[in-house]
Amino acid sequence: MVVIKLGGSLTQSGGLRECLDRIERRYRGRAAVIVPGGGAFADQVRLAQSVWRFDDGVAHRMALLAMQQTAWLLHGLKPQFAVVGSASALRERIGRNRTVIWSPDAAELERAGVRSGWDVTSDSLAAWLANTLSAGELILVKSAILDQGQDLAELARREVIDRAFCSFVSGSTYKISIVNKSDF
Repeated sequence: MVVIKLGGSLTQSGGLRECLDRIERRYRGRAAVIVPGGGAFADQVRLAQSVWRFDDGVAHRMALLAMQQTAWLLHGLKPQFAVVGSASALRERIGRNRTVIWSPDAAELERAGVRSGWDVTSDSLAAWLANTLSAGELILVKSAILDQGQDLAELARREVIDRAFCSFVSGSTYKISIVNKSDF
């Protein structure tokens, strides 16, 4: 099984539909889970937090709602991809070799001890999900131009991936790829 995180910036950079089409072609008959980024919806959370000054825990829950909104956007573009909220429901759906879209459940993440804050974005949540589902591969699809020679620590320093990602994938056995949308 593969977990594919589609960066929220794809909703604004024009590559979203092409990435979904590639997933549909490449993973037909195979188990694939799409993790949506928050995109413009998460940007609105950042803006609201800067105006209203609520804490990062509240912002994190709102950012999860942003991911859920993007999940429904993806479903609107590919209605044959089911939207699923919990890891157990994902296991059931992907067991039928389907492509599914994860709409993260805040309560499940809290029970699992996933910390909240802007250091933990959809990148780290995709890694958490890959760990939880015992995925064979994790792919992060980004709009950013990437230098394939950079390691994860450098990508985190450059804010291409979130700061917590390295700790989420530490000790993982699955293949990790971080690619530009045009290379996906």
